[in-house]
Amino acid sequence: MRWSEIPRDAKAYMIYHTIIAPQLIVWYLLPLYMMYSGYSVLEVGAFFTAVNIVSIPLTYLIGRFFNEYPLKTGLILIDALDGVAYVLYGFAKGPIAPLMLFLGYTIEEISALFYPLYQAYEQIIYPEDKYEEIFAWHLRLPEISQLIGFLILGYLFGYVWNTVEHYRKAFFAFGLFSVLTIAYLWKFLPSVSKEERISPEKFTFKIDKEFKFLLLIEALFTLAWSLAPEIVLLNYVIFKLHKTIFEVMLIEGAISVATIIATYVSERIPKDKGFRAIGSGMFLLSIYALIMSLSPSFWFVLAAYFIGRFGDTLAFPFYRSWMFKLIPKEKASEFHAAISSYRRLIGLFTPFVAGALASIHATLPYAASFLLFLLIGVLFIKAARKP
Repeated sequence: MRWSEIPRDAKAYMIYHTIIAPQLIVWYLLPLYMMYSGYSVLEVGAFFTAVNIVSIPLTYLIGRFFNEYPLKTGLILIDALDGVAYVLYGFAKGPIAPLMLFLGYTIEEISALFYPLYQAYEQIIYPEDKYEEIFAWHLRLPEISQLIGFLILGYLFGYVWNTVEHYRKAFFAFGLFSVLTIAYLWKFLPSVSKEERISPEKFTFKIDKEFKFLLLIEALFTLAWSLAPEIVLLNYVIFKLHKTIFEVMLIEGAISVATIIATYVSERIPKDKGFRAIGSGMFLLSIYALIMSLSPSFWFVLAAYFIGRFGDTLAFPFYRSWMFKLIPKEKASEFHAAISSYRRLIGLFTPFVAGALASIHATLPYAASFLLFLLIGVLFIKAARKP
């Protein structure tokens, strides 16, 4: 699918994700800031789990309040909440640092409550008969932006502005940048139709065999990724291999290159081979996790993450298309919100578990991920063989 063939509104949405992609380095800067401030990997994992637990009633109450608002407003709210969270991280100094970190991450978790609105918006704004092709572009452009942005920012935060004080100032800058992204959303993103409104009516899923299979895969996939989060990679590369965040961003660069290449490969896979593509992607992810579980050198870490993201991206368009085809568009918000809540429940304690495993052995979390990715791959290959 050529860029010129993509609808204008879909392009505007993709460009938004391309703009914000480099800002995602905050997901690494926050735990690294905490580790440089004296927190162990176990304490960082326990911190994230504590916020997960505290945020449950808050996200429920806010979610109920927000049910009557349209998707575009929800996307704006995500950026606003993230901006406030980043500013609070910037104030995390001295005796009030733990409080500011806790408040900031709690707000960021509340923001994450509305992430399903991205998927709901995509399901409505992207052409239904072109999901597989358009998701290749959806992944490709932000990854190019992230590749460039992460390498530049990684060098700056690794070798130029590499103290906790510099990181605090960076949090302020990222918080202010949210003002610009909110303005872009307000001006350039369309309100698609009445379909985009989050209905407060009760939605009952048709729990058939295929939907049960989806729930099983979502559970396994959530566990596989959440048992080896950013804190595990940071702990291994920076504190075990004695590198800097620049080397971590080189890994992210390898991830971006793998993503870009895989988007072109996925476009050439026939749609009727979707389950085989997903299964193959999961097997590549299992290879990544296996390599990482063996405590590799830095260059093998680069190779492992390249393999893993290539597999993940190869599977993504087919997996997302399969998920979208299970439900009608008018129920998109309820469906994705329910799936998100399901993932959050499954991943509630995984940051602590990941931190605990990493405190025993730095790469032990990857061994658990390996088994889970391998199981998912087997399940999809078996499903592909069924008539």
